[in-house]
Amino acid sequence: MTLAEAQVRNDTGETGKRATRLVLVVTKDTLDQVYPPLILATTAAASGLQVDIYFTFWGLKLLDKRSQGKTKLASVGNPALPMPNILGMLPGMTAMATSMMQRKIKKYWPTIPEMMLQAKEMGVRFHACSPTMGLMGIQKEDLIPQTDDIVGASTFLDWATSPGTATIFV
Repeated sequence: MTLAEAQVRNDTGETGKRATRLVLVVTKDTLDQVYPPLILATTAAASGLQVDIYFTFWGLKLLDKRSQGKTKLASVGNPALPMPNILGMLPGMTAMATSMMQRKIKKYWPTIPEMMLQAKEMGVRFHACSPTMGLMGIQKEDLIPQTDDIVGASTFLDWATSPGTATIFV
């Protein structure tokens, strides 16, 4: 049985088919906030779901040619890191934490740009948030070629509220 064929119980207690479409909203640009939606996207696509990723705010940097591949791990204010915040403030700690995490991740997953290419090959669609583009001064020509389109909040809301759609904010 595929993910799309599995039965779920809705809030009224009735059972029905799971969503056939997954819409992910990526709002961050740190290693620990980027891998989860890419893993979910590729898994959902492999399971037969239609997948759209809406990149907004800092997440939009993943679609910007100038910053793609430069994702870091925040060393300050990250309660999951096994070090005190005071150490994370030291010069070079973000680079060190990023390097350490990238070495660990490399054992399990490809790099973020490679994973994004895999997702595209699986049919995942990438959408840039038009209001955020204006806010951050990003132009259409700044976007990576894998970007499918530029859409606003009303288009995203149409997708997010469509029957058969599951929406996840990351």
